[in-house]
Parts: sequence; C-alpha cells; structure tokens
Amino acid sequence: MIRVVVVDDEALVRSGFGLILSASDDIEVVATASGGEAVDTVRRERPDVVLLDIRMPDVDGLTVLREVRTMPDAPVVAMLTTFDADEYILTALHSGAAGFLLKDTEPEQLAQLVRTLAAGGVVLSPKASRTLLHSHPGTQTAVDEEAARVRLLTARERDVLLLVAEGLSNADIGARLHLGAGTVKDHVSAILTKLRVASRVQAALLAQRAGLLGEHPRSEAGR
Repeated sequence: MIRVVVVDDEALVRSGFGLILSASDDIEVVATASGGEAVDTVRRERPDVVLLDIRMPDVDGLTVLREVRTMPDAPVVAMLTTFDADEYILTALHSGAAGFLLKDTEPEQLAQLVRTLAAGGVVLSPKASRTLLHSHPGTQTAVDEEAARVRLLTARERDVLLLVAEGLSNADIGARLHLGAGTVKDHVSAILTKLRVASRVQAALLAQRAGLLGEHPRSEAGR
C-alpha cells in the first residue's frame, strides 16, 4: 500500500485528490493538510509520497519541501501547480522534488503517476511547457559544458538516461533493457556523476535540454 499525504491550501483540491487516489486499491491517502500543518503531518504520518502545492499563502511549498527533505527516510515529494510554466518549479526540482503535476491532471493518470513516484521514478507533467523543460542554465558556455558532459556517457548510459527521463524506475528500466537491478543502479550512479547532477530529476531535465528524448534506447539483446 502506497501511503500518500496531500498538501494544498484549498480544501476542495485536498478532498478531490484524496477521493481520486483512494479509489485505487494500492493507494491510501493517510492525511491531507494545509501548508502550516504540512511538516508536522508528514512527520507524524510517515508517507511514501507527498503531493505538495508549490504556492500557498501561509507556508509556501518550497519551504515545506526543504524541511521534509531533511527528515530521516524522507518521502518522495512531487509539487502541485496550476501553471505549467511556474517559475518556482525549477527551484523545487533542484531542491529535491521528484517531479511536478498540474492540478488539472486527468484523474485516470493520477494514480499511475503516484505509483511511478513511489517506485523511484521521475514525474514531469506531460503538459509541461517547452519553456520550462528546455530552459537552459543561461550562458552558452554553460550549455556547451552540459553537452560535453553528455558526451562522456557510454551508449548504455545514454539508454538508461533516456528511460530515467521517461520516468521509469530502476526496476522498469531493467525490464526494458534486460538488465539486472544492480547493473541499472550502477549505471544511474555513473550518469549522475558524469553529468554532475544530484538527482534523477536533474538528470532528466538535462536530457530534455540536450535533445536526447528523440532517441530510442536499445535492449541488451539488440546491442
């Protein structure tokens, strides 16, 4: 059972997400909270996944995210937002969020996205704007440095990175590429080191910016 806490300043959003997710046999919404209640609620309930509103009037989502990420056995956190070009999203992703969802995500997609998060995958809303996902570090020098780091990856590491960017967990990547779980984990560690990023979501964003998502990873049998 995947334990979920929903944090939003609007009671209607909290109840809506709770009803949708609780309809799934493998997901339990153990609590909902406003921003001011969020940290204490997460600490008490110890959920697997937190869906966290990025903009709240009492305590903003970025503040809650930073506090939650310091907890022992911290849950996976995905940000909730109304705007796919919200300028706070990139800050949240670089602060440890595992992705973000738009509040108008289709109900039938929501449960699967929560499962992806719980399995260690990355969730970047399918409706995300090109402006957000393809935003670059700023200077041409920084862009060139990113491209150079991507070129350090082996062919197999690029295959794994493509599937990380699609949101797959290590287990799903292993199944797709016919690789063992330990091998996938080693590849992901090498990717993060070579790309000089701290998380899977940062690696996924870099892959988006580098234009890798048009490529097609090959199975081990097809190499």
